[in-house]
Amino acid sequence: MKIGFLGLGQMGVPMAMRLLAAGHELSVWNRTETRADPLLREGAVLAGTPAEAELGAEAVITMLFDDAAYERVVFGDNGLMDALSPGAIHMSCSTISVALSERLAMEHARRGHHFVAAPVFGRPNVAEAGRLWIVAAGPDDAIERVRPLFGPLSRGVTVVGREPQQAHAVKLGGNFLISAMILSLSESFVYAEGQGIAPEVFLETVNSALFQSPFYAAYGKVMLHPPENPGATMELGAKDLSLLRQAGAARGTRLSLADNLAGIFAEARQTGLGSEDWAVGQYRLAQHRGSR
Repeated sequence: MKIGFLGLGQMGVPMAMRLLAAGHELSVWNRTETRADPLLREGAVLAGTPAEAELGAEAVITMLFDDAAYERVVFGDNGLMDALSPGAIHMSCSTISVALSERLAMEHARRGHHFVAAPVFGRPNVAEAGRLWIVAAGPDDAIERVRPLFGPLSRGVTVVGREPQQAHAVKLGGNFLISAMILSLSESFVYAEGQGIAPEVFLETVNSALFQSPFYAAYGKVMLHPPENPGATMELGAKDLSLLRQAGAARGTRLSLADNLAGIFAEARQTGLGSEDWAVGQYRLAQHRGSR
């Protein structure tokens, strides 16, 4: 397929690389053009604007940082929305607000476009391996048209409904569970250390006896052996949690644990941990709080 790909951050580059390796033709755009260099070496074409990336494309994928980036790239000057032709498909793989997903779906429908939400679960190393999990929602025919793109990117796909915002809601709920897991694991590690038990031993014991979860194992490893480059920062986690709380409030849903987690993220920013890896920052904050 001929694909336009907008957004070449830590997730966008490996995802675009997987699509190139699978034989798809890519026109790529990023605000910082040098991010496209490894893709250009593999045959991608650099677009000068988001609108230019759409020219001749059968589908356009966005992997942008947040709602504000969508305002600029999709709705702004030389943006994607005005460039798409009737019948074109926009597939959003980003973690964005439920409200923005609803707005995108309505605006695309008004213009005769197709909108598919396809946010992904997985860190950059998982994207490099093509092992993401895709949560998809949208019209049945549109999802079928983009299915050839799912294979190179993922180990599996869950179609959660026909309304695109449902997929973004699931993504926010999943990220909330990850944050809650990291917080509980962080405090458990601090507790174990206070009892003279190595966190590695504690993790191996409870994960073998209770959970058998690859996520506990993977995030525990990140916390105890911090990566050189964050897979996702505390600021990113705080952003996603804020979007979850907004979505809940819009439907009158009270989320007390999410409210407590928001306080944890605010404290992390105050203590200078906002740029730390999502898992590492929560663990360091738990160590700081536990030593008081």
